[in-house]
Amino acid sequence: MTLLRSVGALAMAGALGGVLTAALLAPVVSGGGIAARSVANTFVELPPAPREEQLAQVTRLLDKDGRQFAQFYEANRTNVRLGAVAPVMRKAIVAIEDARFYEHGGLDVRGTIRALLTNTQAGGIRQGGSSLTQQLVKNILVESARTDTERDRARAPNLARKITELRLALALEKKYRKDEILERYLNIAYFGAGAHGVQAAARRFFSTSASRLTLTQAATLAGAVKMPYSTDPSLGAAHRERLKMRRDLVLDRMAGLKQITQQEAASAKSSPLDLRLRPEPGGCEQSEFPFYCLYVQEELLTNPAFGSTPAERRARMARGGLVIRTSLDPIAQRAAEKAISRHVSPEDTEVAAEAMVEPRTGRIRAMAASKRFGRNPGNRKNGPKTTFNLPADVAHGGGQGFQAGSTFKVFTLATALQQGWRFNDGFNTPGELVPAAGYRDCSGKQVNDPDSRILNASGEGSGGPHSIETGTWKSVNIFYMMLERKVGLCNVVRTAKALGAIRADGKALREVPTFTLGVNEMDPVTVAASFATFAARGLYCRPLAIMEITGRDGRRTHVPPACERVIERPVADAVNYVLGGVFDKGTMQGQSIGRPAAGKTGTNNGYTSAWFAGYTPALAAAVSVGDIRGSYRFPLQGVQIGDQYYGSVQGASLPGPIWVESMGSALESIEPKGFPGPDMGRFGGGNTPGLEQALAEEERKKKRGDHPFGRRHRRLFKWLLGQDPMDAELGWPREQRWPEERRRAEERRWPEERRWPEERYWGDSRGPYGWSPD
Repeated sequence: MTLLRSVGALAMAGALGGVLTAALLAPVVSGGGIAARSVANTFVELPPAPREEQLAQVTRLLDKDGRQFAQFYEANRTNVRLGAVAPVMRKAIVAIEDARFYEHGGLDVRGTIRALLTNTQAGGIRQGGSSLTQQLVKNILVESARTDTERDRARAPNLARKITELRLALALEKKYRKDEILERYLNIAYFGAGAHGVQAAARRFFSTSASRLTLTQAATLAGAVKMPYSTDPSLGAAHRERLKMRRDLVLDRMAGLKQITQQEAASAKSSPLDLRLRPEPGGCEQSEFPFYCLYVQEELLTNPAFGSTPAERRARMARGGLVIRTSLDPIAQRAAEKAISRHVSPEDTEVAAEAMVEPRTGRIRAMAASKRFGRNPGNRKNGPKTTFNLPADVAHGGGQGFQAGSTFKVFTLATALQQGWRFNDGFNTPGELVPAAGYRDCSGKQVNDPDSRILNASGEGSGGPHSIETGTWKSVNIFYMMLERKVGLCNVVRTAKALGAIRADGKALREVPTFTLGVNEMDPVTVAASFATFAARGLYCRPLAIMEITGRDGRRTHVPPACERVIERPVADAVNYVLGGVFDKGTMQGQSIGRPAAGKTGTNNGYTSAWFAGYTPALAAAVSVGDIRGSYRFPLQGVQIGDQYYGSVQGASLPGPIWVESMGSALESIEPKGFPGPDMGRFGGGNTPGLEQALAEEERKKKRGDHPFGRRHRRLFKWLLGQDPMDAELGWPREQRWPEERRRAEERRWPEERRWPEERYWGDSRGPYGWSPD
């Protein structure tokens, strides 16, 4: 049938059906009709086919084993080829929407007349008058609209829109084969319950795929397309009843077209809907591993490799239909979550966070925190949830971080060993240190601080000889301040930067005398990656969460590790040897994961925060603990965390046990391996005057019973006498203790940019002296 004959037949429909059918071809201009020739020209001189934007599809995040743990979408859709759609689904949608689809050329005259007569007899809408191609055009115009005005125009119930739709349908029929049109329609159509396209609908309604749909399932989905909002089964019983009525209508239509038998239709109609609604959560708050999800999301939104502008990157993530394979290890992730939850409650204002990083690749294997991700009821600041990515830096959705404390001593240790220091090299240390001279930053500027006094913390003594080994195992502050001065503050800063140390807020590192004591605020991902460098024998790898991206076209882009050798292998081996002693001779003595490991505790002055960072050859991890309300204003003293009371939280008392438990579980199925031994010809030996005698005297005291148990009893005795046992043990002079009036005075003394109001996130951990007792 030619186009002119189609036009003539449609004009006849006006006599049969009245104004509605006639209106399809009679646009009103100047108060009157148009000539038959103008009508013909309208449908012969066709416009180009409508512009088709790429359909929004779901972006999925997979763990390292290929299991999905999160997804992002603007529209819940996954495009499929027509061959991946069950034949019965194709028949059902054509039967109810456009039975003569494979016969007409986009303008189904007979179908329009039949639908009009059927609907008139039924007294309601039983069949649609628009061809399937016309419906595809309407969906394309809505999807391609860039403004609300364009979207409203594409949906407008007027004659002008209908004529435009008809002309574009004819153009589309010239451009595509019938199967191509059907494929596009099945992928663009909205089925209700948030499901766009037949694949998403099959998953959402029946927890299956489009290729496995049964007759009753296919009829249900085909029936939903006409009224997707009023038949949405997720909205209640009334909606499901309407959906069943639509399903039965489709089955009757298929039987009437001889696509199925009357018996098959009756049997299918007697069955329930048998819905198996599958939740399709979107975004990180609904992810199984939200903090890791947030890290990946921020990486996608901020990395220019994924788009030249933030808007382009956001659109690609929400609409791109990407499959992103990450380095997340679900075993390590659950191990970290379990260990943290055993010690810290989501209701606590004190928060614990942990990150695990694989040496030699930088792949982030786990990111966990004590709070759940999301907003608290009423958007309360304090509660069981947080919108900050606690294990990460600001660039990846995190907060200001916590001062890293004595974990930073490893950078001074590595610098000294690189410069030729030996394990037993050392010097005598005083009971206090005023950093008044000898400290220059990397610009050559003197950064001495003659107004500060650095003291040793509890367990470090009032001074005496210390070597590289003993100064590290006991984490002696004054020893490391003096060692930093001897090897050069700038050299230590350069080592730290080479190992990836950057502040959590992205600002430049503070190059001050107490740099080695960890005055810079850090995040667990960054610290774990730095320590992983030693496990990798000097190879630093940038933290990596994304391993591979598969585009909607199926092309895969592998994201390789970004690694660089920053420390000599022998120096890294020597660092591993020294830090290994922290577990059997130092601050972590008595805690073990049952395999070779190395690490360093970190506790800040005034107990504002606490850390432990450690590693094995296979995995590195860092754990931080601090108060989310503000670590300086709310130090970790006299606090109830989880179900345990702490007089003070130190690196070995809370972060350490979390690290031990999580690493033990994460590495359970991995064969234990040790570190290569150090080059004793290069690093063995050395001399610290008086150290041997000091160690012998210490051993004699232990034999006399002067051990930690006895010290605890002495503290109790001093408390009964009205003394402050903590201050006495720390060796802090009275003027350096922390009464409320001193805190207020210090706040007044600080310039405005260094004040830390309560509402600011927790990066307020620097005290006036900026040093750590661990």
